[in-house]
Amino acid sequence: MGHKGIRKVGLAVLLLGGQLVMACGKNPGYATGWVPVPPADTAAQTQPGDTAARPKTSDSTYLALGDSYTIGQSVGIQDRYPNQAAALLATMGDTIAAPEIIATTGWTTGDLLNDLAGYPPKRPGYGHVTLLIGVNNQYQGRSLSEYQTQFAALLQKSIHWAGDNPKHVIVLSIPDYGDSFYGQSQPDPAAISAAIDTFNAANLQISTQYGVQYLDITGYTRQAKGDSSLFAPDGLHYSGKEMALWARALVKLW
Repeated sequence: MGHKGIRKVGLAVLLLGGQLVMACGKNPGYATGWVPVPPADTAAQTQPGDTAARPKTSDSTYLALGDSYTIGQSVGIQDRYPNQAAALLATMGDTIAAPEIIATTGWTTGDLLNDLAGYPPKRPGYGHVTLLIGVNNQYQGRSLSEYQTQFAALLQKSIHWAGDNPKHVIVLSIPDYGDSFYGQSQPDPAAISAAIDTFNAANLQISTQYGVQYLDITGYTRQAKGDSSLFAPDGLHYSGKEMALWARALVKLW
């Protein structure tokens, strides 16, 4: 499966996260189709905090894998969480090369695997690799067993691309779109949230098995319920203000 404006190198990074394909003018060319972006509370939530005392690191590279959540559907480039994380590192005195983003709105784990098979990452090893994928598996009604198998395969690839160092890989939980304005307009938002919890429990278990780091952003997305400032104009995806919370928490793990 080819890329449709998703694979980019530069501070203007695109990451994982699928969403309702309300093609925004700021994100042209992405695959159409609704890609939900929900995470569940399956692990101790990492809260944003003071990062001023964080030790400086050497020049590093960053690979972000995912769906519409990673590319920041419906918001500007600088509002995407990968870009915000890189910018935050710069303010802390760290140097990070322009992130490489491999993500497309609507992608499932299978879609990402297929794309990576034909278009592998550019570098042999990255200082940081993030993986956020699964909302579209849930939304499309794909089986949990398929997700577990494909997620494990993606995690193995992520570890390899991180120089075979699992500590350089961070999995982000799936956002809970059941608490988004879109989700609240659906017949059973609670069922959406429960399903997201199930998928997040699976990716947490696999992440623990492989020894990678895990960042629960589902709690942040649930706290965003009813606050329009934390959502993109489409009412489904998240705003730069919301993703700033994810970026701050992410940087704490680097």
